[in-house]
Amino acid sequence: MQESQASIVQTIITTINTLFSSLFSSIDNNIYSILDDIIFIDTDILRDHFMLSFFGTSSTHGLILVANSLLLGFALFYVIRYFAAHYLSTETEQPFQFLFKLFIYAILANSSYFLMEQLININSLLSSSIREVGEHVFNCNISFSELVLKLNSVITTDFTSVNVFSLDGLLKSFVSVSLLNLLFTYSLRYVILKVFILITPFAILTLINSSTSWFFKSWFKAILSLLLLQSLVSIILLVVFSTNFSSTDMFSKVICIGSIYALTKANSYIRELIGGISTDVSTNIRSLKYLLK
Repeated sequence: MQESQASIVQTIITTINTLFSSLFSSIDNNIYSILDDIIFIDTDILRDHFMLSFFGTSSTHGLILVANSLLLGFALFYVIRYFAAHYLSTETEQPFQFLFKLFIYAILANSSYFLMEQLININSLLSSSIREVGEHVFNCNISFSELVLKLNSVITTDFTSVNVFSLDGLLKSFVSVSLLNLLFTYSLRYVILKVFILITPFAILTLINSSTSWFFKSWFKAILSLLLLQSLVSIILLVVFSTNFSSTDMFSKVICIGSIYALTKANSYIRELIGGISTDVSTNIRSLKYLLK
């Protein structure tokens, strides 16, 4: 009877380990390469059909046309406020000053596609330069695709023998779950970044009026934090690849887990430094649960 129960327990454990082994293998074979494309953004994000058709590269179509129409609204608002100032005895800027600002910001709004292209290109060059330094120093590709090989060399090298009830199995489970969190978090960042790119001309036009200029400051801080995130990720990966990991050294395994955790919290670190918005999926889910209570 005891042998039968032990056999059943062993069968259950073997089945669980087989299922998790297949899951870990699938994550490693698919997620890492996707993370490289999602995190390390370059000017290609502006060149898909949706962005080109919806954003618009001239003043006659797309969001640029809508932004130019908004100029009339700012002009009308200034005219009303200028004449009202004479009756209410309030101060307002001179017409020449307003027209000069209107002209400058109108040019910038119509050039917003070019401006964003240059900003993204500079940011991409910065992050790629950091990784290229690592490639020359450590003679390996600084990417998530290469990271999976380094992690597996520390935690497990054979998926057929993964035991989720062992320390290595628990560590591998943590790494895999964290990678899924990274995928969701940086996918959200990719989408939000596109949204902020699309509202660029409107953000620039808010500088025309002092009462709306706060929007541009918030927008710029948010988009800057979203872009600089990939540079921080590059630095974290540089530190990871600079560490000599060993499958027999517990210190190496702890540092490995710390590296993955640092990647998941990179957005929080950027927000603490320069501000911006959160793209941490787990944090947003907890906030949503709090609001629903």
